[in-house]
Amino acid sequence: MAAPAMERSSSEASPTQTTTIAKGLNMGLRAAMEADPKVLVMGEDVGKLGGVFRVTDGLQKDFGEHRVLDTPLAESGIIGTAVGLAIRGFRPVCEIQFDGFIFPGFDQIVSQLAKLHFRSQGKLAMPIVIRVPFGGGIGAVEHHSESPESLFAHVAGLKVVSCSNPADAYWMLQQAIQCDDPVLFFEPKRRYWEKGELDPNAEPAPLFDSRVLKPGTSATVASYGPMVRTCLDAAKAAGEDGNDLEVIDLRALSPLNLDAVYESVRRTGRLVLVSEAPSESSVTSEIATRVQQDCFYSLEAPVLRVTGFDTPYPPSKLEEGFLPDLDRVLDAVDRVLAF
Repeated sequence: MAAPAMERSSSEASPTQTTTIAKGLNMGLRAAMEADPKVLVMGEDVGKLGGVFRVTDGLQKDFGEHRVLDTPLAESGIIGTAVGLAIRGFRPVCEIQFDGFIFPGFDQIVSQLAKLHFRSQGKLAMPIVIRVPFGGGIGAVEHHSESPESLFAHVAGLKVVSCSNPADAYWMLQQAIQCDDPVLFFEPKRRYWEKGELDPNAEPAPLFDSRVLKPGTSATVASYGPMVRTCLDAAKAAGEDGNDLEVIDLRALSPLNLDAVYESVRRTGRLVLVSEAPSESSVTSEIATRVQQDCFYSLEAPVLRVTGFDTPYPPSKLEEGFLPDLDRVLDAVDRVLAF
């Protein structure tokens, strides 16, 4: 289902400001709760504590315990309760404290949340957002640093998106909450405190569209979530060597809207895909396949991927060698330009 038009709220009166991704998410939640009394926030420590990353800071104080609910440590219970609330007309926003904690709720997400709209022949909507802080780079261990987005992008009935900057954090979260379909909202936790520009009065891009963040002519580099910043840094470094990279933020992983990628690849003839997730049977695999199918005669080189390795997430002292970094992206750029 398409998301309804955005409504303006009282919190949107401020001018352009510099803020963090975490604050952009907090502002987006606040704006959504002001605009619709049916929006609820629920999860482990989201109330009094304000979440382990402080994304929900101040919301329980301002909206009350009946709208910002601290839950038991039971992800299956959180998702199951949200399904019941959605059936009764509410719009729950569930926080999964860390990416790896989502798996106790996997059955509820895949067997119930993704299917109820179709099982009911469209009579039931599932306007539920599941916020998932994901990815590594914070010195944590497995279950706290994983990238499970490809698992959910494969599930029919779910929408999967990921923000990479404060403006998208603010707008995309509100758009996801207004969507009548279930949305998994992946947040790059190691980028929570990075700053960027946010104009609450701007016109937001459509939720499921990719965006060109930096135009270029030499090669296309596409990514999402935490790796977008790495790709922008790579484009800056490549520019010093005379290579003009185009950087695309995919934003939506399901449904994939690759129009911007296709248009770019038809000009540059080269594509590098970057993701923290393992490469096997992943979102980057799907994108590479579609680009090969639709842009075959435009490609001047094979589509290359820079990803995490096909192993469980390592101990924190090894994560710098596991995660894609500037050097690995630049190496892939050099290889794709060498063809």
